[in-house]
Amino acid sequence: MPQTDSEPRLIVETGLELRVAEIIEPVLTSMDFRLVRVRMLNQNGATLQIMAERNDGTMDVEGCEAVSMAISPVLDVEDPIDREYHLEVSSPGIDRPMVRKSDFERWNGHIVKCETSILVDNRKRFRGKITDVTSEGFTIDRDQVAVGETQHLLIPFTALSEGKLVLTDELIRDALRADKAAKQQAANQNDETDEHTDEE
Repeated sequence: MPQTDSEPRLIVETGLELRVAEIIEPVLTSMDFRLVRVRMLNQNGATLQIMAERNDGTMDVEGCEAVSMAISPVLDVEDPIDREYHLEVSSPGIDRPMVRKSDFERWNGHIVKCETSILVDNRKRFRGKITDVTSEGFTIDRDQVAVGETQHLLIPFTALSEGKLVLTDELIRDALRADKAAKQQAANQNDETDEHTDEE
């Protein structure tokens, strides 16, 4: 089983959003999906936004529908939200939030914007290309450096409070390539399953 199946998120919600995450995450895990983020937005009255993806990093309309149908009854039973709301399930998108160590590994070489909870090199906001990822943190090659600041900076995962990929042409190309490869791999697995079924 890939390590990403049960890999904890580095960035988690607080308050009501955390309560919702705790309710729905086991359901997602049982379906081979991963929770990316929970947000309660004041749109159309109130909107509960759930961002999720398959363990291989893909997400499509069918996946969003499956997740929505699975978590709706669980949220109805647990009833963590004391008002009417709309449920919205979506993919993380190309300029996705970076919430797990594997996100940084997967998108190594791409530009990320991030914030830290503590000062790192006398700042809390950074932007740069990910150049290295270890179990402890990630190194970025900063594209906005003031005099006296370090160009290559190691940001510990423990200090990370927010991270997001920056949309670039290169990122779009790589994301489309990764999505195509994942779909091809899924199609191959389905073919193998069909062959086994035919043989039985």
